[in-house]
Amino acid sequence: MNFLKYFFSKYFIKQAFIASVISSTIIVVVFVFLNISTNHNNYISVPDLKGILISDVEEVLKENDLKFEVSDSAFFNPDFPKFSVLEQIPDASSKVKKNRKIYLTINPSNYRNVAIPDIIQITKRSAIAALLSSDLEVGEITLIDNIGKDMVIQIIFDNEQVDPGFLVPKKSKIDLVLGNGIKL
Repeated sequence: MNFLKYFFSKYFIKQAFIASVISSTIIVVVFVFLNISTNHNNYISVPDLKGILISDVEEVLKENDLKFEVSDSAFFNPDFPKFSVLEQIPDASSKVKKNRKIYLTINPSNYRNVAIPDIIQITKRSAIAALLSSDLEVGEITLIDNIGKDMVIQIIFDNEQVDPGFLVPKKSKIDLVLGNGIKL
């Protein structure tokens, strides 16, 4: 009974009121501070950076109070200029807050080099398959007098004969000299 009397005493009610006022004040101050410090409902639209050179990206993002980081450079894409943006995260027109970092994928300066596969003395069909699987393209096919019909006799790159293992840029055109099956 004494415990119940204490809950309804002036002293307890006064202390409970003071505690609730202090707690409410702290909660209101915290919410106001969070709204101000996190820029609540204050968004910036991310500009479309695809195709823009990396040297120009910094200016565009500075105007919008955004930052960037190059996260990757992809395989060379000939449809875009060298050192231009291929992809961005977050996407264009996304709503972000001030000073947000935009992650960019950049187009490298050129294709990487690949070795020409050993296609000497194999059939045209196998040679074409080997070139395509090495990310090379088949250029002109020339026939010369040789007993090996449709056998690769020479590999030509930039109008010069090259050996298997020679390094060329990916997607290069490789010309083939084949035998026509006529005895010399």
